[in-house]
Amino acid sequence: MDLGKIEVLGTGCKKCQQLEANTKTALANLSLDAEVLHITDPIEIAKRGILSTPALVIDGKVVAKGKVMTPQEIQRLLQK
Repeated sequence: MDLGKIEVLGTGCKKCQQLEANTKTALANLSLDAEVLHITDPIEIAKRGILSTPALVIDGKVVAKGKVMTPQEIQRLLQK
């Protein structure tokens, strides 16, 4: 199964990097394929209304902000 685009929004701190890694783990666990982008530009992040990073966006919808989701939490979102 292919998903659209998944974006991790954050400046590149350890929490942002961990969210990106957890997202890739969740995709692998579910045998899903998606493009995972890491958006680090603060202006682009602000344009999306994100004030607290890291944030996770799946197919254009903000599903989490201000926390590092576990792979299991991300998997639940991807299975919906």
